[in-house]
Amino acid sequence: MKKKVFAFGLLSLTAAIVLGACGSRGGASDGSSDAGKEEGNAEQLVGAAIYKFDDTFMTGVRTAMSEAAKESGIKLELVDSQNKQPTQNEQVDTFITKGVNALAINAVDRTAAGPIIEKAKAKDLPIVFINREPEATDMESYDKVWYVGAKAEQSGTQSGQIIADYFTANPDADKNGDGVIQYVMLQGEPGHQDATLRTEYSIKAIEDAGFKTEKLAVDTAMWDKAKATDLMKSFITGQSLDKIEAVIANNDDMALGAIEALKSEGYNTGDAAKFMPVVGVDATAPALEAMKDGSLLGTVLNDAVNQGTATINVTKAAMDGKEINEANVGYPVTDGKYIWIDYVKVTKDNYAEFME
Repeated sequence: MKKKVFAFGLLSLTAAIVLGACGSRGGASDGSSDAGKEEGNAEQLVGAAIYKFDDTFMTGVRTAMSEAAKESGIKLELVDSQNKQPTQNEQVDTFITKGVNALAINAVDRTAAGPIIEKAKAKDLPIVFINREPEATDMESYDKVWYVGAKAEQSGTQSGQIIADYFTANPDADKNGDGVIQYVMLQGEPGHQDATLRTEYSIKAIEDAGFKTEKLAVDTAMWDKAKATDLMKSFITGQSLDKIEAVIANNDDMALGAIEALKSEGYNTGDAAKFMPVVGVDATAPALEAMKDGSLLGTVLNDAVNQGTATINVTKAAMDGKEINEANVGYPVTDGKYIWIDYVKVTKDNYAEFME
């Protein structure tokens, strides 16, 4: 995949080397989770629950996890939590009953991670959370819990910079000439730290670039494309396209949903005089295609490949009783618990390098 090779060549090479090393059977650790760890025993089983399967970004993470697990000789069981925390809790119980050697959890509700961690702790199971960061107190409650994800403020900053760069290069984008960028914001799930921080830091980046901003409308579309289309239509009705100068979305699915609404009004179809700058986050394949056809201004790579690979690397090393550090998992580790995967700004100048 080009985006992994181009942007993360050295990091990914290191990860691949570590992953290959992890593929050999390592020594067992003490505790009730050591079944299958000793050489000659059954393969290691990891139970992974994803908040919902029809999330475009998490589909990429799942694919990377599956590929990495195959490379390392791990049996990976992935289940769909269908965006329901009670369902995910039951799935964790089922995994434990099956005798999994570790858990990998993309939480439905990050604030509900505590009880899941307690269940893992009771069985001495390593547990890795993905993409949705548990509260710090929950992370500190157990020495075999780790988090793989990205810093949302970085993605917000980069998406805001894309908007600021556009207005710097295109002064006429300020439709009313008042020196203020009038924008609408499509947010993700209320209370989700990515939604909160991407919203905050995108606007901060625009203002740090010297622009004033005015929020015309903001609401949640729950990371969902169809909901975003409906929401953007309501924004258009309530504010009119003459007033809206930019659309900022917390993820690509919502950005693409907003573009569908704009296209229904004749915008972002190739006419330069009817272009609305829209920015998202994730650099999903559909978003990159939208950049190719010119309907999406920019996005920020949320690196599904390295998040998925790092999750399996950490899980494998933990099951083998190894210390979780860069030498053993192929990625820098912060405070012994956090594996941060950097975002990358994607614009018209480099989007092709991230396409498959």
